[in-house]
Formats: sequence, structure tokens, C-alpha cells
Amino acid sequence: MKGVLLVNLGSPDSPTAKDVKPYLDEFLMDERVIDVPKILRNIIVRGIILQTRPKRSAKAYKKIWWEEGSPLIVISERFAEKVRAQTDLPVALGMRYGSMSIKKALQELADKGVDEVLLVPLYPHYAMSSYETVVVKALEEQQKHFPDMKVTTLPAFYHNPEYIKVLAASIAEGLEDFDYDHVLFSYHGIPERHIRKSDPTRFHCKIDGSCCKVNSVAHHTCYRHQCYKTTDLVVEALGLPVEKVSSSFQSRLAGDPWLKPYTDYEFERLAKEGKKKLAVVTPAFVSDCLETLEEIAMEGKEQFEEAGGEHYIHIPCLNERDDWVALMATWIRDWQTQHILPV
Repeated sequence: MKGVLLVNLGSPDSPTAKDVKPYLDEFLMDERVIDVPKILRNIIVRGIILQTRPKRSAKAYKKIWWEEGSPLIVISERFAEKVRAQTDLPVALGMRYGSMSIKKALQELADKGVDEVLLVPLYPHYAMSSYETVVVKALEEQQKHFPDMKVTTLPAFYHNPEYIKVLAASIAEGLEDFDYDHVLFSYHGIPERHIRKSDPTRFHCKIDGSCCKVNSVAHHTCYRHQCYKTTDLVVEALGLPVEKVSSSFQSRLAGDPWLKPYTDYEFERLAKEGKKKLAVVTPAFVSDCLETLEEIAMEGKEQFEEAGGEHYIHIPCLNERDDWVALMATWIRDWQTQHILPV
């Protein structure tokens, strides 16, 4: 029997330091998020970051928390429910971090007799700290607890034509009544070393502004290339003026060089260049969450206006849009009936 496992990032159980701390501990102690030796990671995370970050993060979560709970969880649950309504397969929802674990979701499927699973990391782009860690964790849990279960993984869909069509439609709707001066595509940041670590050739990814444009097998796992490709495809689909569009990277940690340009720097730069009306889209996420609702929609607006900008909008993620749900259901049916995965 076939079934589907949707996996998103996760969330603390409540916007309190007490619940944020174990969530951050699990997240930051992941060797694919902070990829240093475990002893050093333990010092950085438990000796430094977790001494102050939980209180700050809890305040941020409180700003965006919904009455029903964490926005990311609520949106993901609504999405999963809509997908269930359009397929005849069992569909479970798990989170990479937090109490809604991947193991619990696999158990839910196993209890329904499922022995063949389509694993769907809810990330359009490949990165070791997002897509890859979901796949590795799911396979670890499967091999340890469900050895007779077969797992097939949906590939990163950053350039899939149907996905681009849905993403472009959502952005077009967001821009409909907004006479923008600029559209900024803000993607979640990662350390530059993650790009090099994910390069199977060990020489292609130089992060020099040109390697992403030279065809290579490295692009299959190059987050930077995939982000810029998504921007280019949406610009083409919507006919956006290329001089009014750019890409940037948000949510960096201090200490190491991360992918540039940095989103917060771009807010200031664009405003000082005379851009008065800015629209921001966050295509690294399919569901609105802390990084989109607080960091971009709230903090970003404040940063842009303080630098001289006047009008600012954040275009929501795909969330539970009907066309996005229909596309996911189509991918599931194609796998179910023809063993076809999207490309």
C-alpha cells in the first residue's frame, strides 16, 4: 500500500523560552545545519547560543503566533488536509524538528498498512541544511523502525514548469495593485561552505558570480544556482523588467561568510538608491513562518522605511493555495499510478 509523507521545518510547541529552547537545540545541533565537529557544535550551541537566543526567539514567535498555534504548523496542516481530499492515498505530515516528528508520521502511515512512501520535503531547493537533512532523517527512521518500508523521495522542484507557473501566479496576484519600484526575491541564507560541500565535482562551485551560469552536474545540489534559477524563471514567466528585480539571502548567523547579498543590507541599499515601493517574495519557503512573517513582513518593512522607503509589501508564500494543492496532488497521482516524479 502506498502513502505520502509531507515534511516541513517544524516549530516550538509554544512561543515561550521553555519550549523554544529544546526546539532550537534540536535544530542547531543538527550536523547539517551547523556543520562543525560535535564537540565544537556543542560549545557553540549549548554554551553560547542557547544562553540567550531562546528568549529573543520566543519574543519573535509571540509576534506572529496565531490563536490556533504556530503559523507554519497550522498552514502545513491545512495544506495536508487539502491534499488528502484530492488523493486516495494516506497522507501524513511530519516536521524535521519539534514534537511532530518524522518518526511519528511514518508510524501513522505504517499503522494504516503503508509499506511504500513518497517522501515530500516541502522545500523547492536543495540545501544540506533543509532538503538533505529531511531525507537523511527520514531514511534513518525508516531503516531503524520500519525496515520493510520503501521510500521514494520527491526531487527538489525549484525549476519545475508547473511549480513556476503556480509561484508566478501567486506573485502576480501580490503585485496586482502595487505599483512597485523593485521586487526582491529573498531566499533563506546558508554558509558559503555548504555550497562547496554539496558540490559533487569539488571544483565547480566557486561562488564567483559566473559558476551558477555554467552548466554543471553540481547544479543538482547547488542551492545558490537553484535560487537564482527560480528568480529567472519567474521573471521570464511574468515578464518582469529585469532591472527592477534582484535576489538576496536572509537569516544568517554571525561568524562565517554566508551567501550574499544579505537581505537586510539590500533593504537599506534599495531605499538609499531611491526605491520607494518595494515588494518582497520569499520562495525558499512554501509556508509562511517566523522567517517570513516576522523577519521579512515586520522587521524588513521597518528596515526599509527607516532607510527612506515609503511603501512595502511582503507577498505571502504558497501556503494552502488551491493551485499549489492541486499541483502536489497531481505529483502524488503521477507517482502512484505511473511511478513518475516531477522534473
